[in-house]
Amino acid sequence: MRFGPVPPAEARGAILAHSMALPGRHLPKGSRLGPAEITALREAGIAEVTVARLDPGDVVEDAAAARLANALVPDPEPAALRIGRAARGRVNLHAVCAGVVGLDLAAVQAVNRVDPGITLATLAPLGRVLPGMLVGTVKILPYAVPGAALEAACATGRGALRVHPVRRRSAGLILSEVPGQKPALTGKGRSAVETRLSALGITLEAVRVVPHEARAMAAALAALPGEIGLILTGSATSDLRDVGPEAVRLAGGTIARFGMPVDPGNLLFLGEQDGRPVIGLPGCARAPALNGADWVLERTACGIEVDAEALAAMAVGGLLKEIPSRPQPREA
Repeated sequence: MRFGPVPPAEARGAILAHSMALPGRHLPKGSRLGPAEITALREAGIAEVTVARLDPGDVVEDAAAARLANALVPDPEPAALRIGRAARGRVNLHAVCAGVVGLDLAAVQAVNRVDPGITLATLAPLGRVLPGMLVGTVKILPYAVPGAALEAACATGRGALRVHPVRRRSAGLILSEVPGQKPALTGKGRSAVETRLSALGITLEAVRVVPHEARAMAAALAALPGEIGLILTGSATSDLRDVGPEAVRLAGGTIARFGMPVDPGNLLFLGEQDGRPVIGLPGCARAPALNGADWVLERTACGIEVDAEALAAMAVGGLLKEIPSRPQPREA
């Protein structure tokens, strides 16, 4: 593509780079200059006009953006994405359901290395999305890009973007109470958890409030409905053999992990019982602010395994905003 000022006589078929106000007429930027536009420029006494002129093989911005978007999401329905209409060199990709972002990070970065005029921006990997949210945007910066570069970007980024939809649609919650605990704390926990689940389209099928004792909690867990088991203890879990994890084992389950490198959210535990995941929520889950439990819950809901490697990867970016209500904040 050639860009720069030319006399109107040489601008036929070119793309107008900047809007122009002519007597009785306005030429918007991006307009194709045909015979009528050239005549209007001459009659207005315009000696030069800045344009973009395509070389053989160049692809104009909207067509290029649409082609790249369709390569990134070749099959929108299983990818749970909606491809928007190309406009001014941009195509937006929106989620059609609740879930988390799935992307090929290396492919996305490679697309952006092909040509400076070809760009793709996305949300962070495994970030939570709701229906209609913008997940990615393709933007072609110049008025056209070389066809060979576009083909390379399409091949590199093919199938690189999707949404992992929520697959587990129900959950049960156990709330344990310690002697002397204020009733409002239990209600606050239930409300915060229910709000989180609702945002993901998950039904809270049952809530069981029991004493903070391993056997009482185990009995409640064994009878608890839901595809995900959630436990929010009245006293923070401080060890792999503490009351919450022990309750899971007494209910016939296993504990895979205690603790995670995300703050707030360190004191989370993960397990399995009766073929379903069990998440021991940290005390900060009583607050609506983002914490490590959100990341674990969202991925679990979408059927993505949260193993030791996944938890370790959460460390980068895992220093989240402090919750002022915590009894021992990071700094006095």
